[in-house]
Amino acid sequence: MARQSISLTDPNDEWLKAQVDKKEYSSKSELVNDLIRQARKQQIQIDWINKKLENAEKSGFTTDSKEDILKQSKALLNG
Repeated sequence: MARQSISLTDPNDEWLKAQVDKKEYSSKSELVNDLIRQARKQQIQIDWINKKLENAEKSGFTTDSKEDILKQSKALLNG
C-alpha cells in the first residue's frame, strides 16, 4: 500500500478525528480511502450520464446541448 503525506485544513482534520472518535472508522486513513472510493464510484456514474447525454444529443433526440440539459436538470433538482 502506498503511503502519502497530506495537509488538511483544521475543520477537515477535526471532522476526520470526530468520525474516528465515533468509531465510524478505525483510522483517518481508512476514512480517507473510503471517501476516495465513493468519489471514484460517483465519477463513474457521472461519466455514464455524460455519455448518455452525448449519445442523445448526437441521435437527434434533442436539440438541446449537453450543457443545456445539465442546466435544466440542476434547476429542476434545486427547485
